[in-house]
Amino acid sequence: MKKLTLKNLTTLPYSAEEAMNRLLVNFGLCGREFKKVIVTSSVPNEGKSFVSTHLWRLLAESGNKVILVDADIRKSVIRNRYQLSAEDPNPLGLAHYLAGQTELEDVLYATNVKNGFIVPTFRTVANPAILLQSDRFSLMLDRLAQVSDYVLIDTPPLTNVSDGGLIASYCDGALLVVRSGSTPKGLVANSIKQLTLANCRLLGTVLNRVEQKQNSYYSKYYRYGYGYGYTDENGKKKHRAHHSNSGKSPSSPEGGMGTK
Repeated sequence: MKKLTLKNLTTLPYSAEEAMNRLLVNFGLCGREFKKVIVTSSVPNEGKSFVSTHLWRLLAESGNKVILVDADIRKSVIRNRYQLSAEDPNPLGLAHYLAGQTELEDVLYATNVKNGFIVPTFRTVANPAILLQSDRFSLMLDRLAQVSDYVLIDTPPLTNVSDGGLIASYCDGALLVVRSGSTPKGLVANSIKQLTLANCRLLGTVLNRVEQKQNSYYSKYYRYGYGYGYTDENGKKKHRAHHSNSGKSPSSPEGGMGTK
């Protein structure tokens, strides 16, 4: 298998890492039946690619075989932010596979994260809807789910283009990233509606860049909680929420993050 290096996947500040660890724990509570999970947002710059990449890293470090699919073919954030470096001078990615120019084995890469694999985007496409509607994409997700514990799919924002909703229709569940104090409630409600129409269960929302002043001891706090699905004794899927404690938030560009 070909190797791909993520050069800029640095260790997070303590409080941000702890918030991601809480997300990791609560994500696991959703159950193993949620294998194909999209990480999306309502609009750009809410932190979905940051969340998807670091959740992928933590899942892999926990011993899971996990595959990250960069399905933002219009404008890949992962490719540029994490400075993807391949051994091949002309690497192939998701768009090449969907266009029928190569096979899945040629676009699935091992990485410098143990147990972490990636299907990257190296070539952007202005209008990828036709490619995403093809059987090749849905079959690819099914095949990846068969050979891994989890498949995380980073998608374009839901309200900007149709790609995210289309991808959601092939998946078991979704994490919706919301930027604290920035994303209007109406847009969040619309995103949830789109996921419902796509028959993709909302597993939870990740509230990103949360800063809350409390007292003189901690000047900035993040809060986190998590909503997740479960199955009752009759086999019916329900929804409940879990909430945890607070901690100090970092001052990095990503800011404090949490789930609610």
